[in-house]
Amino acid sequence: MKKSLMWFVGVACLSTVALAQHADKQIQEDIIRHRAMAAAHEAAAKCLEAGKGERVCVAELQAACKGLAIGKYCGMKHQH
Repeated sequence: MKKSLMWFVGVACLSTVALAQHADKQIQEDIIRHRAMAAAHEAAAKCLEAGKGERVCVAELQAACKGLAIGKYCGMKHQH
């Protein structure tokens, strides 16, 4: 009985460590994605400032965000 309790506690501890490492990896991946989305939005703002036009800038934003965010506005949409 004592051995099985020790085994169970050991497995529980190892599982907790594995879950924490998995969560840390996901957080780091999210940080990378958010920075990439922010860079794409900054580039879109600079594109608009340069007077390239909304159509061109949205197309560039969509290309920069392909596979990165949800939706055609790179995970972000605002009112016009």
